[in-house]
Amino acid sequence: MKSIAVYCGSSFGTDDAFRQSAVDLGTALQKRDITLVYGGAQVGLMGAIANAVLERQGKVIGVMPTFLGRDEIVHHHLTELIEVETMHERKQRMISLSDGFIAMPGGFGTMEELFEVLTWAQLGLHNKPIGLLNTNGYYDIFISFMKNMVQKGLLRQSNFDLIIVEVEAEGLLIKMLGQ
Repeated sequence: MKSIAVYCGSSFGTDDAFRQSAVDLGTALQKRDITLVYGGAQVGLMGAIANAVLERQGKVIGVMPTFLGRDEIVHHHLTELIEVETMHERKQRMISLSDGFIAMPGGFGTMEELFEVLTWAQLGLHNKPIGLLNTNGYYDIFISFMKNMVQKGLLRQSNFDLIIVEVEAEGLLIKMLGQ
């Protein structure tokens, strides 16, 4: 695996463990020489993971829609910054650049990106691994909700099983890499 797209918040949230988790994931990616593909921001968890990779001389590709590229948001020290016009282009470019996907804690944007790669996998449009970094139980309710979807017959177990869940960055990467 040469590159992983990471979806996460543009803020830090209220739990300091989220920031540490971003640093841990960035460190783990760089240690394996895996390029980080992400939304291109320098703020919040997005900035924390990018900085963790860059500080260790790793590679980071940011994909930023031009309408979001205000100087206070865009990260100016990336290995590569790709500018696109729309959010749809951003997601498509991130998917095409990546060999796998990880969702960290985040809001609507993170969830929307996660659901898109899950849906594409469900439809057979890709077979790349999809990880959920469940820092401090952030996704416990979401995982329970998806299990309810399976129990109610609206989600196949095989599609639920597309998600690799782990509570720490190192363990998630090990599972995603099949080690």
